[in-house]
Amino acid sequence: MTRRHGTALLCAIVALVAVVSAGLYVSVAGTGLGTGGSGARAAAAPPDSAAPASTGLWVGTWSAAPSGTEPGTATDGLAGRSVRNVVHTSVGGTSARVTLSNLYGAAPLTITHASLAVADPSGTATARPDSMRRLTFGGAPRVVIPAGGQVVSDPARVAIPADGDVLVTTFSPVPSGPVTVHHQARQISYVADGDRTESVSGAPYTGRVPYWRYLTALDVLGHGADGTVVVFGDSITDGSASTVGANRRWPDVLADRLRAAAEEGREVPRYGVVNAGISGNQVLADGPGRPAQNPSGLARFGRDALGRSGVRVVVIDLGINDILRAPRLADSERVLAGLRTLVRQAHARGLRVVGATLMPFGGHHGYSAAREAVRQRINAEIRAGHVYDAVTDFDAALRDPYDPRRLRSEYDCGDHLHPSDLGYRRMAQSFDLRLLTSGAEGALSVAGART
Repeated sequence: MTRRHGTALLCAIVALVAVVSAGLYVSVAGTGLGTGGSGARAAAAPPDSAAPASTGLWVGTWSAAPSGTEPGTATDGLAGRSVRNVVHTSVGGTSARVTLSNLYGAAPLTITHASLAVADPSGTATARPDSMRRLTFGGAPRVVIPAGGQVVSDPARVAIPADGDVLVTTFSPVPSGPVTVHHQARQISYVADGDRTESVSGAPYTGRVPYWRYLTALDVLGHGADGTVVVFGDSITDGSASTVGANRRWPDVLADRLRAAAEEGREVPRYGVVNAGISGNQVLADGPGRPAQNPSGLARFGRDALGRSGVRVVVIDLGINDILRAPRLADSERVLAGLRTLVRQAHARGLRVVGATLMPFGGHHGYSAAREAVRQRINAEIRAGHVYDAVTDFDAALRDPYDPRRLRSEYDCGDHLHPSDLGYRRMAQSFDLRLLTSGAEGALSVAGART
């Protein structure tokens, strides 16, 4: 072979390799592979595509922990109806994806049509027309979620606002058995007969429900946040007794404070805030059923806290139900051991854990001097820095200075256990935002408000 022929052959081989490589790149980009992680580069896509529109980080903007089944759905589920969940965001992004759960289902859940849209400011089931997007799962509009399972949608390219409402709608044509819900949503969602998944109008959605169905997470992609704070707790985190539809749970107010501080240019972490509270939740004990409805904090921590997108910090406010609901007097050491187990699991993932002192419940029907003594022992260990990386002292922030066994009257919803809207706001305002920074001085610092 002459040198000229050899050079020509080498050039031909190089050209062939370049063509094949380019084809492989286009093929992989077209499948959307690699678009779900931090910093993944998205391929160009039309506005209604499921591909994300920019690079960035996936973070949680909203979540709800599945807590059990919806009464009356044991046989048919919600066959033939469209379910429109209304959720409130903490941070915004350029693309979004959802997690749907069939955790408590007894049969596979078939979803043939799902959509996501930004809610119209009217505060109903009406969507902004320019924001309606069809959701896909592995590129297909149909997905079957096995009993006990969950699925994450493909990313949908849509501008999601911070501090706004989003509508996530699903349609299931066939019976699926018990519907997985989060019971204490403190938010009205909707249902319509037939497949009204992509209906912009809220008119077909005549059914109103006080809980979230199937939907357990909304994540966003973008550069507006550097991670996620998961607030893990019981009914106090869940927002029991707060005003329905007003987003006055204390994690909502915490998200508002973080957003406002960032807009003011303060040195605070840019985090989405998601709620992993379940009313009645305990550190140690599961609720009834298999799988357990209202599973213990120990049982659900991996799924509801550690498994959230972009999680950087976990805030734990849990333990009061272990005191109130124990068949006998609660063992403070067992409760503390359970909390320390959660902290160790978070540390194994490199996460920071901020813990809350347990607030007073004097005047509640479950109050006794013996139970109060257990609360005081647990709080003493928390304040001493023997449980968490840092502490927010909700007890000090909300207790009555003249009777520390009780909530201040203006912070009490009336049952002497759950805060009022003003009490939830006080909790969030007493939270030192610097505690969310992993490099904050003092691994066991305590933050609280003077009463």
